[in-house]
Amino acid sequence: MTVKGDKKTKIIKTINIDVDKCNGCRACEVICSSVHAAPKFSSNNPARSRIRIIRDPFRDIYVPVLAGEYTVAECAGRDKYVIDGKEYDECSFCRASCPSREEFKEPDSGLPLKCDMCEGEEGGPMCVKWCLVEALVYEEREVEVEEEDRPEDLEIGLESLVNRYGLQSLIDSVSRMANK
Repeated sequence: MTVKGDKKTKIIKTINIDVDKCNGCRACEVICSSVHAAPKFSSNNPARSRIRIIRDPFRDIYVPVLAGEYTVAECAGRDKYVIDGKEYDECSFCRASCPSREEFKEPDSGLPLKCDMCEGEEGGPMCVKWCLVEALVYEEREVEVEEEDRPEDLEIGLESLVNRYGLQSLIDSVSRMANK
């Protein structure tokens, strides 16, 4: 984040999606899950991918959806989308990880997944590099913002760990880490 006069600016990183170009090859899912494997590139599990292809192969429709913010509650809206005569519900294209569905949750821990734009990877997100039809395009732009802290992100992660492993197990793990 930089400061220009009295205003703060931030570089916003986005992946623009051209649905008309996507052919459903799923190379983006494969490379994303591989980048996020531990150790990196050691395995391929699409459930770890931060991008999913919503598809209707019979109608040749493919929609890449990137993992977004976690939400603690289900949404109230249940809009329907009609694409080429087929009806899809709002959840099909939702970017959020929420209690009502398993999409965008880490398969082992249940923690919510969010696209991190492959931070640390040279040249930007790997899904964009591997998209041979250029359906995914990486963009950086500078915008004016008000700085905000999001302590609830930490609380969401800790709550998920406690729900999965129990409070005492989490306390023991933090204690071991503090003693290293």
